[in-house]
Amino acid sequence: MIKLRLKRFGKKREASFRLVACNSTSRRDGRPLQELGFYNPRTKETRLDTEALRLRLSQGAQPTDAVRSLLEKGGLLEKKIRPAEIIGKAKMAEASKQESKKSEKKAAEKKAEGSEAESSASDSSDS
Repeated sequence: MIKLRLKRFGKKREASFRLVACNSTSRRDGRPLQELGFYNPRTKETRLDTEALRLRLSQGAQPTDAVRSLLEKGGLLEKKIRPAEIIGKAKMAEASKQESKKSEKKAAEKKAEGSEAESSASDSSDS
């Protein structure tokens, strides 16, 4: 299977990446089948060979997650919501609902304690 992945190059701590098409079993910095673009994370500079990328994608090449996000930003792929994102958002929504229920309960308990304290204070002042 052909993968679209990032190939690291540059100095230590000053990495830049080439977007390459290579065999899925080859090493990260091994010899690619084709170079398709460039990405510098420090300057956010991105250059993509759109025609070659479209050709490789039509042939069935699978992009890695990092490459997919670059292609989505470049407008070559539609933004695809992955199942993990859906599950994570559902869990976050459920957690926020439970948190709001807890805060409502605490507020109701404080209100009840406050009214009890007022009634006991008024009872002691009456006698």
